[in-house]
Amino acid sequence: MKYLFSIIFLLLVVIMAMLNFRAQADEINCLALNIYHEARNQPLVGKLAVGLVTLNRVKDVRFPNTICGVVYQGSYSNNIPIKNRCHFSWWCDGKSDKPKDLQSWHNSLDLSQKLYEGFFDGLNLVRGATHYHAIYITPYWAYKKKKVKIIADHVFYRWEK
Repeated sequence: MKYLFSIIFLLLVVIMAMLNFRAQADEINCLALNIYHEARNQPLVGKLAVGLVTLNRVKDVRFPNTICGVVYQGSYSNNIPIKNRCHFSWWCDGKSDKPKDLQSWHNSLDLSQKLYEGFFDGLNLVRGATHYHAIYITPYWAYKKKKVKIIADHVFYRWEK
């Protein structure tokens, strides 16, 4: 009987570890998709900036507290994102979200893994930015935020605290 409880406990520990590993893999995949779709044509610093903004949102109480929650945030109807009503445009633009450029996808995955593991913690590249947009547009919210930096083809903003 004593061994039975030990075996059950050990199995529960293994199951919990597997579930945690899967959750981490999902979060890294969501971050990689966001970097891929938002910045695959950018230099490394541009990709890193997009990843840092995603993580800054996770830390901000005004946004969901998971990477996937942040990436997939938007308006939905019947569990389907409404076209052009998402925080990150690629998620609800009506196009396939499956990466086609495998080299860029693998680079995005590698960077996401490093970001998730805290390799860039302490780097203040985007100065606390939670928003960005392409340099060729000006969204309605840009005037309500503080512009902090331009990196590659994106302009980065934060809320004043």
